[in-house]
Amino acid sequence: MKKPIIITSIFLFCVLSIFGQVKKESKEKIRTLKIAYISNQLNLTPNEAEKFWPIYNANDKEQHLLRIKFRSEIKKATMEKGNIDKLSEEKAEKLLLLKLKNDKKIYESKKDFINKIQKIISYKKIIKLKLAEIEFGRKIMNKYKKGNSNKRKK
Repeated sequence: MKKPIIITSIFLFCVLSIFGQVKKESKEKIRTLKIAYISNQLNLTPNEAEKFWPIYNANDKEQHLLRIKFRSEIKKATMEKGNIDKLSEEKAEKLLLLKLKNDKKIYESKKDFINKIQKIISYKKIIKLKLAEIEFGRKIMNKYKKGNSNKRKK
């Protein structure tokens, strides 16, 4: 009786570990592609790149953590009640205020980032950076959409 449960548990653990590793590797691959794309678009000098990337990576991580924090609060609230429609108005108001507070933190983080990198790269390159990030996001989404449509056709 215990053997099938243990074997099933081990199998599930292995499968989830593999999927977790694949997801981590694909995130790292996207991150590497993003760095290459931005580097190409900005045409950073070696001196600029040396100073720019540590600041960029720290900011990127901070922005990511701020977004995850809010999403986890929404997820937690909806899991407690089942879905958004079952939330009380008071809880919805608290979540909305949390969203505004989080948006303000994201804005302040972006402002701080620009203040730091304007000492390293020109304003034109900062604008190019923002455009490169948007364009890279579009390219990744298009590639993802094409990949999924190809999988559906099979």
